[in-house]
Amino acid sequence: VLSSKVMQTDDTPVGVLDRSLSRTRTGRIWTYVGDRDHPATVYDYTPNRSRDGPVKFLKTFNGKLQADAYSGYETLYESETQDVTETGCWAHARRKFYDATSSDVVRSMVMLGYIRLLYDVEGEAKERNLNPDGRLALRQVKSVPILNDIKAYLERERPNVLPKSPEAQAISYVLSNWDALLRYSEDGNLEIDNNGAERSLRGIAVGRENWLFFGSDNGGRTAAILTSFITAYKRLQINPFTYIRDVFDRIGAHRVNRLDDLLPNRWKAA
Repeated sequence: VLSSKVMQTDDTPVGVLDRSLSRTRTGRIWTYVGDRDHPATVYDYTPNRSRDGPVKFLKTFNGKLQADAYSGYETLYESETQDVTETGCWAHARRKFYDATSSDVVRSMVMLGYIRLLYDVEGEAKERNLNPDGRLALRQVKSVPILNDIKAYLERERPNVLPKSPEAQAISYVLSNWDALLRYSEDGNLEIDNNGAERSLRGIAVGRENWLFFGSDNGGRTAAILTSFITAYKRLQINPFTYIRDVFDRIGAHRVNRLDDLLPNRWKAA
């Protein structure tokens, strides 16, 4: 996944048992989704939402990172030793305006309509089964004019909303992250949002309703590793029992410097 040129990431809270407290505390599961040439989804666990988690995990990554506007990623974007490009998510932007409909329905509905038009272009690209170059060309013709209209509309309306209102926060989110939100229209390999990463966390979100919490930080890390493997099996359409049985049969005599050959994607290719 770290070899990807485009990566999506997101995180979700999880309960963690802490025997020094009378209640569980909140840990974090992070997901990192590779591009089409590196079809891997890797999970990581951290005891909190500190920026140290993604910064440590992504310390060798160079490419476009698609995520929400979490400030913890800024260290990566500003790094002098890495080349990480911030890429925004229009699903997060849409959510801001949806939440603002209760206080400013007119402006919010205008923006939801604009964003719907952007997604219609993505739907057309999917229906036509366009490759990255074709998708980029379509976006340049159809999406860029819509994006220009969105920016002009928000700049015109920003002085007309209360500074601390939900609508003002939504407008500020889009304009302050404009370059990152515009980036998908400049690269056909990028998605319009990081919903792929959000979908990869759905199992965690559903699961925690059943298992409720991790027993410890070590339990969280173990769960992240096992979930990474299970997700790899699904993405690569590998039978888990067949893979694990074969690896266990071979690993005792396998060369230590060739262990990467037993990773799910390389195992399937061989």
